[in-house]
Amino acid sequence: MSDPAAGEARDATQNEARNGVAASLDAADPLAPLRELFVLDDGTVYLDGNSLGALPARVPGRLAEVVSREWGQLGIRSWTESGWWEMPQRVGELIAPLVGAGPGQVVVGDSTSVNVLKAVVGAVRIARERDSGRKPGRDELLVDEATFPTDGYIAASAARLTGCAVRPVAAAQVPEAVGTRTAAVLLNHVDYRTGTLNDLPALTAAVRKAGAVSVWDLCHSAGALPVGLDAHGVDLAVGCTYKFLNGGPGAPAFLYVRSALQERFDTPLPGWASHADPFAMDPAYAPAAGAARGRVGTPDILSMAALEEALAVWDGVRIEDVRAKSLALTDFFLRCVAAYTGAGDEVAVRSLTPAEHARRGSQVALLCDPAERAEGVMAELIGRGVVGDFRRPGVLRFGFTPLYTAFQDVERAARVLGEVIGGPR
Repeated sequence: MSDPAAGEARDATQNEARNGVAASLDAADPLAPLRELFVLDDGTVYLDGNSLGALPARVPGRLAEVVSREWGQLGIRSWTESGWWEMPQRVGELIAPLVGAGPGQVVVGDSTSVNVLKAVVGAVRIARERDSGRKPGRDELLVDEATFPTDGYIAASAARLTGCAVRPVAAAQVPEAVGTRTAAVLLNHVDYRTGTLNDLPALTAAVRKAGAVSVWDLCHSAGALPVGLDAHGVDLAVGCTYKFLNGGPGAPAFLYVRSALQERFDTPLPGWASHADPFAMDPAYAPAAGAARGRVGTPDILSMAALEEALAVWDGVRIEDVRAKSLALTDFFLRCVAAYTGAGDEVAVRSLTPAEHARRGSQVALLCDPAERAEGVMAELIGRGVVGDFRRPGVLRFGFTPLYTAFQDVERAARVLGEVIGGPR
C-alpha cells in the first residue's frame, strides 16, 4: 500500500526541481529584461498574446500626449506638424523588418479583414492582367481550408466580385492543387486553432511556379517568428498588430505589396488617401505610387499612435532571438504539461501543436477530452490566474510572447493546469 505522505513529498520535490529549472532558464534568457517594458500583473500568467498582446508601458504616456497636445492644442495642424498624414507608411516601416520586408512595401491601416479583401481582389487582378488573352482564363481562388473564418468569408466575397470560384484545400496540398486556372492562393502562415506553422517558402514557390499570386495571412506569425517575405518571393501579405506586436485592441492591420507588383496592384477600395494627389480632390482616381496605394481613407490616428509607440519595444531585438525563445518556451511548456497532467478521472489533454520546430508557431493548442469540458477548464484556469483562451471544439490555446513571457510563467501554467484537470503532479 502506497504512503500518501511519501507521495506528496516526492511531488513537492519534483515541483521544486521544475521551478529551479525554470528559474535557471529565466536567468540565462537574453530577452528577459524586455519584460520590464510591459504592464503585467505579477499575480497572473498571461498566455493569451496570440489574441491580444500585453500593454507596453510607454503607450499610455504617448496616447496622453497625442490627445492633450497633438489633438487638444495643435488640432488639425497635427496632420502636418505632428506627421499624422505620413503615419501609415511610417509605422509600416517599423513593421517591415519584423516580417522580412524591405523599405516601401508595408502600409498600416484598416482591419485585417479589409486588407484581405484588398489583397485577394488585387491578386486576382494582377494574375489576370499578367495572363491577359490566355485561354482558359484564371478563374479559381484557392483558400486554406483551415483558415480563420473571416478570411474565408472575405475570400468568398472577393470571388463573387471577380467571377472566381473558391476551392478550399489543405495547405500542404497546394502544390498539387494549384494550376493554370488558379488566379490567387490565400494561406495562413500559422493555423489559429492548432498552432501549426505552414511552409511559407515551399508553398510560395509552388504558387509562383503555377503563375498564380500568393497572399499570406501573418496574423499569428508577425512578431513571433521570422517570415522572410522578400527572401521567399511572397506577393502580398496581411497581418494584424494586436497579437504578438502588442498594438492594442483593434489596432490597425498592415498590408504588404511586393515592390515588383506595386504598379500593377489595383485595389478594390480606391479611397482618397491612396490617390496620387489626395488634396487635389480630383473626381478621377489616380493611384499613389508604392505601398501608399494600399491606403483607403483617413487614418485612425489614436490607435496608430499607440501601435507606433508599442513597436518601440523592438528596438535592438532580433526576430531570430525571439523565435529561439519561443521554441524554448513551448518545448518547456509541453514537457511540464506532460509531467503535471495525465489521464485523470474525467479530463485529459493532448497537444494538437506539432512537436517539430519547423512546423510549430508560437502557441500550444491542447485538446481537452471530453471536449465539452474545455470551456470550463479554461474558465477555472483564468480564475486561478492563468490566462489562455478556448476555441471550439475542445481546444485550450496558450500563446507565448517571448518579449514578456518567462519560463517560470510556463511552469506555473502547466502546474495549475494539472491541478485543474486532476492529473499527476
